[in-house]
Amino acid sequence: MRVKRLKKGDTVKVIAGKEKGKTGKVLNLIADKERVVIEKVNLIKRHKKADAKGKGGIVEKEGPIHLSNVMYLCSKCGTGVRIGYKILDDGKKARICAKCHETLDA
Repeated sequence: MRVKRLKKGDTVKVIAGKEKGKTGKVLNLIADKERVVIEKVNLIKRHKKADAKGKGGIVEKEGPIHLSNVMYLCSKCGTGVRIGYKILDDGKKARICAKCHETLDA
């Protein structure tokens, strides 16, 4: 299994597929399938049966996208970048932008 470089809440850019060019926040990571769910990207329709909680109908929700099709969106660079790692002075491991070397974890 690959190393997960993304975290919940990160802003990412889609670099491949029908949603190419769109950006959004990571809502969920599915580690075993190497997929990520992004806010307002890859919307799918599901037919929901009415139950005690509410009425039924056609519900639109976000579908998962493979990790290889998204890149972290660096706020300083403004583009999709790779993520690297650096050991800080206090001994903690932090994620950095591979382009501008800006620390991503504040």
